[in-house]
Amino acid sequence: MKRTTSLIQKLAAFAAIFTMLAPAMIVRADTKSAGKPLTDEQKILHVLNRLGFGARPGDVEKVKAMGLQKYIDQQLNPASINDSVAEAKVKNLDVFGMSTAELFEKYPNPGALLRQLDGGKVAQANAKNQKDAAAQQNGAAPKDPADLTQAEQRERREKIQELYAKYDLKPAGQLVPQIVANRVLRAVYSERQLQEVMVDFWQNHFNVFAGKAAVRWYIPSYERDVLRKNALGNFKDLLVGTAEHPAMLFYLDNFQNVSPNTQAPGNNNANAGRIQQMLRSGQQLPPQARQRMKQQLGLNDAQLDQRLQQLKNGPAPAAAQRQKRGLNENYARELMELHTLGVDGGYTQKDIIEVAKCFTGWTIADPQGYRRAAAGMIQGTEDKRLARIQRQPGVPDDIDSGEFYFNSRWHEGGAKTVLGQKVDEGGVKDGLKVIDMLVESPATAKFIARKLAVKFVSDHPSDGLVSRVADAFHNSKGDIKTTLRALFSDKEFFAPETYRAKIKSPFELAVSSIRALGGDTTASPALVAMLNKLGEVPYGYQAPTGYPDMAEDWVNTGALLERLNFAVAFASNRIPGTRVDLKTFDSKDKAQILDRSIATILDGEISPGTRAMLLKQIEQPLPEVKAGNEMADATMDVPNMRPGQQGAPNRQARLLNPTGNPEVFKVVSLVLGTPEFQRQ
Repeated sequence: MKRTTSLIQKLAAFAAIFTMLAPAMIVRADTKSAGKPLTDEQKILHVLNRLGFGARPGDVEKVKAMGLQKYIDQQLNPASINDSVAEAKVKNLDVFGMSTAELFEKYPNPGALLRQLDGGKVAQANAKNQKDAAAQQNGAAPKDPADLTQAEQRERREKIQELYAKYDLKPAGQLVPQIVANRVLRAVYSERQLQEVMVDFWQNHFNVFAGKAAVRWYIPSYERDVLRKNALGNFKDLLVGTAEHPAMLFYLDNFQNVSPNTQAPGNNNANAGRIQQMLRSGQQLPPQARQRMKQQLGLNDAQLDQRLQQLKNGPAPAAAQRQKRGLNENYARELMELHTLGVDGGYTQKDIIEVAKCFTGWTIADPQGYRRAAAGMIQGTEDKRLARIQRQPGVPDDIDSGEFYFNSRWHEGGAKTVLGQKVDEGGVKDGLKVIDMLVESPATAKFIARKLAVKFVSDHPSDGLVSRVADAFHNSKGDIKTTLRALFSDKEFFAPETYRAKIKSPFELAVSSIRALGGDTTASPALVAMLNKLGEVPYGYQAPTGYPDMAEDWVNTGALLERLNFAVAFASNRIPGTRVDLKTFDSKDKAQILDRSIATILDGEISPGTRAMLLKQIEQPLPEVKAGNEMADATMDVPNMRPGQQGAPNRQARLLNPTGNPEVFKVVSLVLGTPEFQRQ
């Protein structure tokens, strides 16, 4: 009871402290120096914080020797920078070296894999019906699939593990950890800091959610081939790349966007119905029909007999069971509201409908291949399965599973009117025409300029700054480097009031903490769990808006306590795979430890109020560190990354015992929790 009371008192004390500090997180504490021009060293720190994830030991001196402008120019041309250290750190993340089709096959969904190997859902349903009927004959109630005994659950797990080992498969639950590790490792170690910041920016601008069905299998290609490739390129290439990519097509459902006037292929259901009637009346399928079905479906006689038996015993094929078809406005709406024009961009609901028509037929081959590819590989039927997909109407002959293609049969033909302009290019060119119009719109230039100004300058940039950056964007036809040059060379970028004026997001905070202390990390699942607890995991935001970039979204007492929790866990080496050496801060004098920490972490810049608060707090014990939630069992599905969403149950990550001088890591933790470090 005493220990519980003591812990409550500690947490209450920290809550009170951080409640007092919260206003300083938003409003700079050093208002006395706010009007003075930035010194050369402050300008360097400002650039390292805004164009990157903060300074590492020695970075300020390196930029001084190079020259600040030369450093900015170099960051705008990442190809000129040797990034071998970061590349070495991520080389074992194999998902980024695979195509989507390979990921479908290598990282299958375990439940779907078992279903496919057991004959698919129809076969499983028939088997269940037979078991239920037998149970009822014996006077027992049918068994609910959810009520598996522990022995049955263990048998299922063992069967999955056996399959994965035999065929060198990997759990789907490893996809998101690798995706997040790639981002963390590059942000911590890359010399191409601006590119990493822009990957983060565009990932949130063109957000997709890893927790939605097949999306996680599409993300490695999405980040590698679209976001990273075009992060400092041209906005139009980003827009086309995201519009065509299966990650976006699946996330916003445009892969199901079909013209209402499309003639749905109903013969399959009609034929299946006739065959079912024939089989149920005791007739046999004619030899010619059997041979034709074997060729079309790629089956042998035994497999065809099994399929026919399933059809005979299964439910009647019906039009109502067909995939829902018709116009889907999701992508069209977000394309204009979030990707280009902005919510006040001057478009109407009629424009959304017309844009949706322009993007009909933009779809994915075998969009849920992760459910079937591995089973096809195991059974030796994957080539035949892919051949069946390629024979479908409108599907290209050389398409691979999980790839984008344009299906002309699904496209809404004829003229459309978008934003008062006629669009009648025909086929896939209708969508490309819309993209051209949106890129050229002054509303898009203003919207992108404002978002970039919020990212790099302040939460509330002036209209003048936004206008100047928008002009650069518009005049360069969406060239991102040109736009950023205009932003970084603007008088407001180095204005005193912008210095350490933006609150770091949780991801920025975690990465900058590791960099500031020269720490090392493997971006282990435990670190990902801490990011989850902080509230920001890449691709973990369900809404298409992406994570917010304003102080008001990140500053509250609970969030600040989570930030301190991370700082304590990091500084005391409690996060597996993440280490920091604090020996250089050692001293028997707590005040000297504090001075050294402030000099290293904050470059000596701290307000009198914050310093006084730290001097009081270093005499108090730290609160207990709380671990974040790790991914669920690796053989199961990846859980969603946001609270309150459906997904596999999380488990608490394992933390290590603290190491190092407790007085040192206490002081370092507190300095990492100051408003001066939380701002950039």
